[in-house]
Amino acid sequence: MSDEALRRSAVAAVKRLDALGLNRGSSGNLSLRSPAGGFWITPTGMACEEIVQNSLVWLADDGTVKQGDWAPSTEWPFHRAIYLARPDLQAIVHTHSPHATALACLRRPLPAVHYMVAIAGGDDVPCTPYHLFGSDALSAAVADAFEARDACLLANHGLVAGGATLAQAMKVALEVEALAGIYLQTLAAGTPTLLSHAQMAEVIERFKSYGKARRAG
Repeated sequence: MSDEALRRSAVAAVKRLDALGLNRGSSGNLSLRSPAGGFWITPTGMACEEIVQNSLVWLADDGTVKQGDWAPSTEWPFHRAIYLARPDLQAIVHTHSPHATALACLRRPLPAVHYMVAIAGGDDVPCTPYHLFGSDALSAAVADAFEARDACLLANHGLVAGGATLAQAMKVALEVEALAGIYLQTLAAGTPTLLSHAQMAEVIERFKSYGKARRAG
């Protein structure tokens, strides 16, 4: 995919996140690896309706601005940290979506309340300790969480999700937000029964081929 196509898809994703209520105003951000190296990321402090293709900023792997008239998102350090830790990920989505953020404000991980938790690559979605946004400490915590997962909650902050494509990163973000809502509802109703490690191991194994098989003929 060309850089132009990448930026076009990024803008569409930003608009979709806003339309779905997962981000509001200038909250959240997203990035995509560039085929020329480094990554494209949304600008800091810009409202969703103002973002166009030329608003995105191209950063080198060391964080140097290679192209763009705007300052990059203040969260660019953890995007870079994830890309360095996970060469397989091509896109990162960060939201302040209501349910995931509410759970993050409780400083609780999302456990195996539903088998679809496996979409994040394991039997839970961890919650990192609180660190100031844009800080090296936050970047290190997020990179550590992504060593074994494709998503994590940020204490008193929000949600980060990654994928091999932007579509996959969006899928993970949307699913984790929905599951966080389910978990919060079960907590309000009583004590949820969680799936065991063995049960989740079966799900994770099944997920290796889930949605990837083509129908013969």
